[in-house]
Amino acid sequence: MQPAPVILIDLAAATPAYRQIVDQIRHLLVTGALRAGAALPSVRRLAVDLGVHHNTVAKAYRTLAEEGWLRSAQGKAVQVVERGVLPAPAPAEMEALASGFERRLRHLAAEMRAQGLPGEWIARQLRVLAGEVE
Repeated sequence: MQPAPVILIDLAAATPAYRQIVDQIRHLLVTGALRAGAALPSVRRLAVDLGVHHNTVAKAYRTLAEEGWLRSAQGKAVQVVERGVLPAPAPAEMEALASGFERRLRHLAAEMRAQGLPGEWIARQLRVLAGEVE
């Protein structure tokens, strides 16, 4: 049996805790570490484990449910659902999405540089990530 994936948040980070939870769970879903049918911890259980308010976890789960990754119902476990491949957006929408993602990547790269990471290291990591999505 595979150990449960670990979610870690940094309460001192500029990124809100719910967004850190969303990003980490989404990563686990996209990489296949979490598969359809898997049950996630209850909102309260994960909130206790992470040391955050239960509304923070509820917002993260709600966001992922709106994206089509999770199903939740009152009194039942939050469950990963099968999410088919989405159709590519229209060119104009793709351009808008790309612009937003590029802006976020630039902010992340600047944050890494501000933490003292060398540009060559950041570039190498971006190439590794690019290889993972191709």
